[in-house]
Amino acid sequence: MDDNKNEFNRDNEPAPDREWDNNNESNKNQSTESGSSYYYSYGPFKSLNKDELNTEGAEHYNRREPERVEITPSQSVNPLPYSTSLRTTGYDSNGGGRNGNGGNGSDGGGGWQYKGKPKSSVKTVLISFLAGMIVLSGSMFMADRGNWFTDNSATAVAVTSASAKVTNESASVTPSTTTTSLVTGSGDVSSVVDGVGPAVVKIETLVNSSTRSGSQSSPNSTDPFSQFFFGDQFGGSDSQQSEPDAGSQSESGSGSASQLVPYGIGTGFIYDKAGYILTNQHVIDKADVIQVTLEGNSKPYEAKLLGSSKDLDLAVLKIEGDNNFPVVALGNSETLKVGSEVVAIGNPQGFDHTVTAGVLSAKGRSIDINEEDGSGTRNYKDLLQTDASINPGNSGGPLLNMKGEVIGMNVAVSTDSQGIGFAIAVNTIKEVVDKLEANQAIPKEPIPFIGASLMTITDEVAKQMGTEIKEGSVVAEIIYKSPAYTADLRPYDIITGINGTKYATSQDLITFIQTLKVGDKATLNVVRDAKTLDLPVTIGNKNDFDTTQTKQQ
Repeated sequence: MDDNKNEFNRDNEPAPDREWDNNNESNKNQSTESGSSYYYSYGPFKSLNKDELNTEGAEHYNRREPERVEITPSQSVNPLPYSTSLRTTGYDSNGGGRNGNGGNGSDGGGGWQYKGKPKSSVKTVLISFLAGMIVLSGSMFMADRGNWFTDNSATAVAVTSASAKVTNESASVTPSTTTTSLVTGSGDVSSVVDGVGPAVVKIETLVNSSTRSGSQSSPNSTDPFSQFFFGDQFGGSDSQQSEPDAGSQSESGSGSASQLVPYGIGTGFIYDKAGYILTNQHVIDKADVIQVTLEGNSKPYEAKLLGSSKDLDLAVLKIEGDNNFPVVALGNSETLKVGSEVVAIGNPQGFDHTVTAGVLSAKGRSIDINEEDGSGTRNYKDLLQTDASINPGNSGGPLLNMKGEVIGMNVAVSTDSQGIGFAIAVNTIKEVVDKLEANQAIPKEPIPFIGASLMTITDEVAKQMGTEIKEGSVVAEIIYKSPAYTADLRPYDIITGINGTKYATSQDLITFIQTLKVGDKATLNVVRDAKTLDLPVTIGNKNDFDTTQTKQQ
């Protein structure tokens, strides 16, 4: 034990102080010779050996006086080696120096180091979102292609093109009995376009700048007809029949500084191989020069206007050529069924030969459009309604069945609704096309009429007139020598009914009059100066009277 203590003391003694070492050695020898144990003291207390404990007792464990103790200052600890390469290379898996030996050299030093800028959470979210969108889009595409959510019968009904005739001799398709075939069963949209497309033409109109004012050069700005329809150019001519304009056949150079400027654009179709073209009257109205461009031709033909009808909105043009132009056949609109597939071809916004498809939504529609100059109302009757897109420039183009036959002439689409387009029925066209070619007047359909301007009576009007009548129509104006004039109907008369049947509003009264025929007899039930009168009247034809100044019925 003493040897161990000596070894302990030898290892821990301060090297420089040799005097302290000699003294300590002497004390140690004395303690060894006396046979006593070697003890240490800590702080203000010291322990007693056995002899002192036996002679003095436990009470000698007393507090000692404090003594100055020499404190050896601690040595500074060298910091761990640090290398800048650790910032870029990350943690060394060997836990040591650069060479992986675990040394403490200048290039050594293990430990975790910050590797780089962490990924942005926004970037992570964005990448996750894009990945999700790609997966979702792919799933939707595969579901649509594979019809995951529809059975075979629903698929057969939706894919009507499966019943189309295949012209490729190397392949043939036998339609399934569950497949809904096309109404006419003769072709699909692409085959219709291939057969009919060459006969559909683009029509461009030009006007002489010296004869048009600045406001007239933009016909779509104020024309209510153009506002009802998408961007089509409609005229305000008062004449029923548009005669061929000699100016349209003359050269633009006449010694003046005027020049031809573009005015409008539309569509037409060739129905006779000699170069006869059908289009809308509003497409070519006010034009000084009419140019027609065929599919595949860059040079336009100059067309001659043969005849037109403003009331029917129809016109026939003629171009000169080889008398072997491509044509499209005129079909039959009477045999059409609502829901039949239809195709529209035109030049919307100047884009040549744009094709849209849809179904026949309804038949026998009517539209009334007020003229720009207030000369009256343009009445469209017996129109076909379709959801095939008809846009500016489509006017005058053909509406086709799946046999490639013309069943109507596109007019335009209403700006007040989506998916509602209109076309003039082809049977209406066939009734008048010969007269248009010969520039003959088209007889107007008789319009029942009495020749009075009416307004519905209101509480305010009744109060001003001093009458207690609350329902009826007040006469505002009378056309000279009209049926109402002949019947002695007067302004401020109140028409309460016809033939004993009361009509509360002027619109109800007009609707009933229009159900009558020209020449029919009727009795007007009238209140004048608080007296009841019955005035006999003969229904007349509105076409026989000038109604340009006021709206008459």
